[in-house]
Order: sequence, then structure tokens, then C-alpha cells
Amino acid sequence: MKQNFLKTFKSKVALISILGISLGVVVLLSSFSGRSNRRPSPEEQYVVVLSMDGWRWDYAQRVATPNLDKIAAQGVKAKYVKPAFPTKTFPNHYSMATGLYPGNHGIVANNFYCPDLNMTFRLGDRTTVENPVFYGGEPIWVTAQRQGLNTASYFWVGSEAPIQNVQPNFWKRFDSSVPLSAQIDTVIHWLNLPKEIRPRLIMFYSHQPDSHGHDFGPDAPEVDAMLVKLDSLVGVLMHKLNQLPIAPKINLIVTSDHGMTQLNAERYIDLSNYVRRNWFERSHGSNPLFLLRPNEGMLDSVYNILDRVDNIEVWRRGEIPARFNFGNNPRTLDLVVLADSSWSVGWGAPREGFSNEGAHGWDNTKMDMRTIFYAKGPAFSRNLLHPPIEVVDLYPLIARILRLDPAPVDGQFRRVRRMLR
Repeated sequence: MKQNFLKTFKSKVALISILGISLGVVVLLSSFSGRSNRRPSPEEQYVVVLSMDGWRWDYAQRVATPNLDKIAAQGVKAKYVKPAFPTKTFPNHYSMATGLYPGNHGIVANNFYCPDLNMTFRLGDRTTVENPVFYGGEPIWVTAQRQGLNTASYFWVGSEAPIQNVQPNFWKRFDSSVPLSAQIDTVIHWLNLPKEIRPRLIMFYSHQPDSHGHDFGPDAPEVDAMLVKLDSLVGVLMHKLNQLPIAPKINLIVTSDHGMTQLNAERYIDLSNYVRRNWFERSHGSNPLFLLRPNEGMLDSVYNILDRVDNIEVWRRGEIPARFNFGNNPRTLDLVVLADSSWSVGWGAPREGFSNEGAHGWDNTKMDMRTIFYAKGPAFSRNLLHPPIEVVDLYPLIARILRLDPAPVDGQFRRVRRMLR
């Protein structure tokens, strides 16, 4: 009986020992698992934003884009992005940076006259592009740096000027000859810098496929070839980001500013058939949008003439529909002229080859003006097709990821809330 008791006792001790060892192994494995799967805190995360100018919302449906598809599977894809009006490059990229509509941040077109400054802004003029007096609002890099974060920009609109006496810690003057591959190498270099100077926010810009869209039209095979090339470069970027020691902390956003539509010389309005250039003190803009200031005493007569022209809209400043969030800024001058969605407008007859080209700038509800948003990283949900957002929502999204106290903006975090974990 004693032997049976000892045998039972030893069996129980052995069982307890085995359970204890097993429990210890489970706890140990759990602790290692917890370390490897730990999501970085917001104070540790990075945001890298790539904008590929003029990438229309439906381009990825007609060519193979395995790398954008991979981002969508690993993160978030918006159904589409609604650009700000006017659907031009400078107004929209600065709206992305500030979270404000162009009528509120003051970059109302690619080229425009400022009555408040008695100066003209031109995107090709370095003295105006780098002059902070033109830029209203607070870009996200200013918000970040004032709150202790380092930032970098490669060609982002506004970053070449010391807005509120602040520029990104690292920035580059625009040069269209620099290939996206070289920009990617620089972004990786910035992310390899010592932690104390490493940028937590990087925003960079490619002028393609917009350039090809203008030259060949959005449906051209040259555009398709460029889309495939750009997607492959997105793959290069993803691969190089994944090789970094901080890879688990990086949030990658790939987006754009507007879409592109095909031009047609048979649907073109020549303003000089109705009004004369010398009737205007100021005339700024390009197809399909013009900002006009008639000579003194001619405003009503010019308005009445243009109001009777088919296939364009004309508004006095302050009377443009509220949904455009545009018409109260004095930089829109006295009259805003906009071609209808399938029409073009300009001074003089359309140039040769006009119908082979593409353009943008129309009503921001026009489907061809919509653009893209893809994102992945520790802050984002996985495999989520998200409802449409607006370009102005990028600012509050970045601010939330980096835990920044945001400036007042038009963008709405509620529109992007579901993207985040």
C-alpha cells in the first residue's frame, strides 16, 4: 500500500513538473511573440507619402498594378479621392499639405494674380514659387516641426518656401529631370539617418503620369506603359522600405492630386469670338478655367455676354456655387469662367494636335477628375476597401497617425477614421 502511495505521489509530482515547465514555455513563447508582433506606438511611427500626379482613379483597372494591389491587400484602398476645385496640380497638392480648400489657402490656380499683394504667382517662376507670401494655411510639415518632429519633402508644392518661417528639415527644388528612382533612393537615405535627425514625415512627388496624360491623352498606350513603370517603382520603394530596421514602424501612402480627361477640338469655345482680350485688365488661367478682371465699368456687360455662351459657366466672385469652396477669395478676381465637363475653353483657335492631348481642371465632381489613395502600415487596417475621401482629408489623417495637434482645416477626420486600426 505504501508503495502504491509513493508511486501515485511521484506521478503527481511529475505531472505538476511537466505542467509547470509547459506553462513556463508558453509564457516565454508568449513574451517573444508579443515582442515580434507588437504594433509600434504612435510616438514611434513614420509616414511616407508618394503623390503620382494625374493618376486617374480608374487607371489601375486597365493595366496590371501588382504593387498597388499588394498595398490594397495589406492595407487600405479608397474607392476614389475627390480632388479640390479647381482640379489643378498646385491647388490640390497644397490642399493635401494644408487640409484647406484652395479658396481658403490662396493657391487658387497654377498661375494667378493676387490683388492683395499686387503680384502674380506663376508655377514656372522660382521667385514666386519660393515666396512664402503667396501661401496661406499651415502645411503638415510646419505642424510637425513645431511639435518636435523632423520632416522632409522632395518636390512637394509649398515646401520650397519658408511658410511661417518654417521649411522641412530636408527639401529639394523641383527638377523634372530627376527620375522617381533617384527620389526613392534619397527617401531611403533619409530614413537611414540617425534617429535624432531622421524625418518622421516624408512627402515626395512624381510629375508622371500627368505629363504623359497631357502629351498623349489619358487613353494612350504611352500612358499605360508609364502606369506599369510607376507601379514597378512603387514595388522598388516597398522593397527598400522593408529592408530598413524601422520597417515595421513605416506607414506608406500612395495617392495623387487629380485625374485626366481627353480633349476634343470639336468641343471647344474660343473666347475671342465673344469678347476681346483688351477688355480685361487681368486674364489668368488655362483650359478649362479662367479668372478674369474686366476693365473698369465693363464687368456687367462682359458678364452678360459670357453668360449667354453655351457650354461654359460664368460666375461673379462670391456667386460661384458653395460646393466649390472657391469663389470668395479675391485672387479669383471678378469673373470665374469654367467649361462644361466635356468642353474646353481658351483664347484663340485650338492648336494642332489638340484632340490627341489630355487635361484637367474641371468640376471636381466629374468622374475623370477623381484620383487614388492606397495605404499600408502599422496605423492602417488590412484589406479594406474604404468609401471615397477628399484630398483635404490627408492632413487630418497624417496628424492623427503622428499624434499631432492639428491646425484648423477643411478636411474631416471622420471621413478617414475607418482606415485606422
